[in-house]
Amino acid sequence: MLDTFKLIVLPENDILIRIVLSIILGFALGLERELTYKWAGLRTNMLVCLGSCLFTILSIYGFSTAVSLYPIGDPSRVAAQVITGIGFIGGGTVLRHGITVSGLTTAATLWVVASIGMACGCGQLGAAILTTLCAIAVLVLIRVFELHIMPKNLKNLRKLSIIMTCTNENSDQVKKQLFDEFKELNEFTKKRDEVNPELTKYIIKAIINDRNPVEVIQTKIENIQNVESVSVKEIFD
Repeated sequence: MLDTFKLIVLPENDILIRIVLSIILGFALGLERELTYKWAGLRTNMLVCLGSCLFTILSIYGFSTAVSLYPIGDPSRVAAQVITGIGFIGGGTVLRHGITVSGLTTAATLWVVASIGMACGCGQLGAAILTTLCAIAVLVLIRVFELHIMPKNLKNLRKLSIIMTCTNENSDQVKKQLFDEFKELNEFTKKRDEVNPELTKYIIKAIINDRNPVEVIQTKIENIQNVESVSVKEIFD
């Protein structure tokens, strides 16, 4: 009769190995996120991986007595809820600004990190390590592919507002340089500066598909002569 209520105990050394490995693997993925300046960085990924690992261990071994009493019980029920919890965390990392959406890769990374932690908790250490290496390879190598091989695409579109001023005598020359330099203009307005009538103001709307649009536009404007002042900002609408 006592055997019926026997508690399945996992050796402490085994528990320690699984928990430590989950922290290390979470650190590996979190480091990549941290180096690319993402909000969910080292601590977030390490804690998600650690928590997923411990919940899985508890789900399998922590309720073994209850399972022996109620054979129809499911020892994986607690671990299954980890996926639901990660869905809430991942949803909080996704942000939309006008035509751009950010945070999808971070949310997907947290989802993968949770699966790695669960694999550690189940004792599938080889699968956890392999998945971590594959995830890092995808995050790093695909980024290189997108930047250097893949042509610019719609997902990187950025809408900018540019306000420039120049002297009236140089306005035509500056206008010509603007149209030569910017092929992405979709709105162009020219008027006299209200504060200083000797200056001409250009109000420009442009859509470009660079990852750092303000920096790119600033560099282009620096090559235009006779510009008195410039203001560049990204529009989120």
